[in-house]
Amino acid sequence: MAEKSGFTRKARNMGLSFPGNTGKLNSITDVEGVEVGHVTLIKDLENSQQKKCIRTGITSIFPRGKKFDPVFAGWYALNGNGEMTGTTWITESGFLETPVLLTNTNSVGVCRDAMLKWFIQKNWFEAQNYWYTYPVVAETYDGVLNDINGFHIKEHHVFDALNKAKNGPVEEGNVGAGTGTICMGFKGGIGSSSRVIKIEDKTFTLGTLVQTNFGARDLFRINGLDIGSHLMDTLLPVYSTKATKVRNPGEGSIIVIIATDAPLLPQQLNRICKRIPMGISRIGGQGENGSGDLFLAFSTANPEAFSRNGISKADYLPNDQLDPLFDACIQAVEEAIVNSLFLAKTMTGNKGSKIYSVPVDKIKKILGKSAGNEINSK
Repeated sequence: MAEKSGFTRKARNMGLSFPGNTGKLNSITDVEGVEVGHVTLIKDLENSQQKKCIRTGITSIFPRGKKFDPVFAGWYALNGNGEMTGTTWITESGFLETPVLLTNTNSVGVCRDAMLKWFIQKNWFEAQNYWYTYPVVAETYDGVLNDINGFHIKEHHVFDALNKAKNGPVEEGNVGAGTGTICMGFKGGIGSSSRVIKIEDKTFTLGTLVQTNFGARDLFRINGLDIGSHLMDTLLPVYSTKATKVRNPGEGSIIVIIATDAPLLPQQLNRICKRIPMGISRIGGQGENGSGDLFLAFSTANPEAFSRNGISKADYLPNDQLDPLFDACIQAVEEAIVNSLFLAKTMTGNKGSKIYSVPVDKIKKILGKSAGNEINSK
């Protein structure tokens, strides 16, 4: 699990440099109102001759805390070999009306249904005399390390993930929906980062949270510098011979959630989403056929813009002023992916499979030599 004391293994704290200025926490919760919660399930099943293991979880994201106040949103699929529910209505309406849940591929259904039950339990739509909604749940496949066909995520786990969401520091690495994921041939997980930018006389924050489960080691890059070719024979994944799925290079998925307090309309948030692949490509992701690359962006500006009656008004930035937000998106996505790798720990999982964490010290030396100097250790 991620180190809780200062999250000292975030890439910047380990001596790496990235462009742009971060918020105080360097996470999606730097955007005021955003809350994140995790439920992490790690257990070796008793009396299992096949050495089955649970290595999975759920991550929840609330745009405006625990209240019904829909936000403008957009989404984009770079490659659709994955699932993100509720996006049809986001396209039609321009609003995200629910929290977002991230989980494993086989648990999308239980997460969606449990979220609806949680709404009823919490009287989420108390101001609406009649309402229905479409929960947003996204997934990546964690079936190498996790007994994914055991369907171990239950309704009460979903309730727990939703109830645990809070502002403040975000736990990263082998937590929540990132518990059993793999990235660039190493242990992946949950990662987060943020950027603070100024447009004319206004200051805005953009934050991202990623669930990394994608990529091929030979394409691995950081800050545009080759990492993967130096690590091709280092800490290779161990796949069980007992019918565990072997992970082929390029298989997997990445889910990216963008939050910002900049006033943006749904079509502008779609444009933000379309810049996310540029951040992924800086790490070496290429949107391969076997990857589900699904992205969602929302704006916490324009509170109470959602209305069922009358005429609503909304502030928004001119399109000519969006470039700094595009840059912030690309930068934050790259750094969040690196954070997901640096904060993840080596994990042994289902049927003896083992995925190693990235060799941080070796990566620092590679980057230092490529830059012509040694990166200072911290």
